[in-house]
Amino acid sequence: MGHAVVIGATGQTGRAAVRALAEDGWTVTAASRGGGRDDRWPREVRVVGLDRTDDAALAAVLDGGCDVLVDMAAYGPAEARQLLSLADRVGSAVVISSGAVYADDRGRSFDTQEEPDGFPRFPVPIPETQPTVAAGGSSYGTRKVALERELLAAGDCLPTTLLRAGAIHGPYCRTPRELYFVKRNLDGRRVRVLAHGESRFHPVSVHTLAELIRLAAARPGSRVLNAGDPDAPTVREIGEAIDAVMGVETETLPMPAGAPPGLGSTPWSAAHPVVYDMAAAERTLGYRPVTTYRDSLPETVRWLTAQLRDRDWRTAFPALARTYERTGLFDYTAEDAWLAGERG
Repeated sequence: MGHAVVIGATGQTGRAAVRALAEDGWTVTAASRGGGRDDRWPREVRVVGLDRTDDAALAAVLDGGCDVLVDMAAYGPAEARQLLSLADRVGSAVVISSGAVYADDRGRSFDTQEEPDGFPRFPVPIPETQPTVAAGGSSYGTRKVALERELLAAGDCLPTTLLRAGAIHGPYCRTPRELYFVKRNLDGRRVRVLAHGESRFHPVSVHTLAELIRLAAARPGSRVLNAGDPDAPTVREIGEAIDAVMGVETETLPMPAGAPPGLGSTPWSAAHPVVYDMAAAERTLGYRPVTTYRDSLPETVRWLTAQLRDRDWRTAFPALARTYERTGLFDYTAEDAWLAGERG
């Protein structure tokens, strides 16, 4: 299959991608800041340390050239220009983008979601032809659009597949959404309150992403494609699926209108559905689902449970704690007060 270089190889998606490519017959160089190795990789995988911000270091990794470069850690135009400066050493690229690039027909996006009536109302499902936010440097979404546009404009010298990922899930995540339900179950919480329990925020397993990367590596081209699991469960269904994996039963109470703001809000809670259309990936790459959200959960739950053993969740997941430090994720005191009022 040729030589593949994976940047960000020991991140949650990189681990799965390296394994998928190696098992597909690629000779793989796994590059990461620490130069680590996943014990599930074939021993033939070569590991190297790489500071992504060091142009000379990246050039050295690519000194012998590669047939495909897979980039998990490109966030904006600077990384796009860095890749293009080395295009003569790379046959094609697969780069992770984000569904955060999309805007609705009123210009609303994830950047406006905290404003009154600011959450975008997208078509269901969202096609790749949906408008995006403007390219820029003001937010994660605008930087990803800038990344996409620079790489697509140079498709004649570096054919690049950009994968617009949904809510990535799997082991080794720094900000795991599933922690919301896993920790509650470990803490013995058998009643949960949910705001927007029927909302859908499309997840994508690391195994789904790895399969899309594997297919795109073998079929070079200049394009953007959505990346989502074959199913987009509701928040309530996600909680029920995690309960099933953990062997517990939980009573779910929907939050009525006028309840305290933030109470019962989860990392998937959204005012309107966010569901990505996978038809283009099926048509362009021959993609077929390799897992579902429910089927991929057990390894995530096992990993999360192990991370919380003898550690506070804020120590185990500091990035997640910073993200929700204002609203909080596990305010059991507020939940119990509301439940006591509701039940008299």
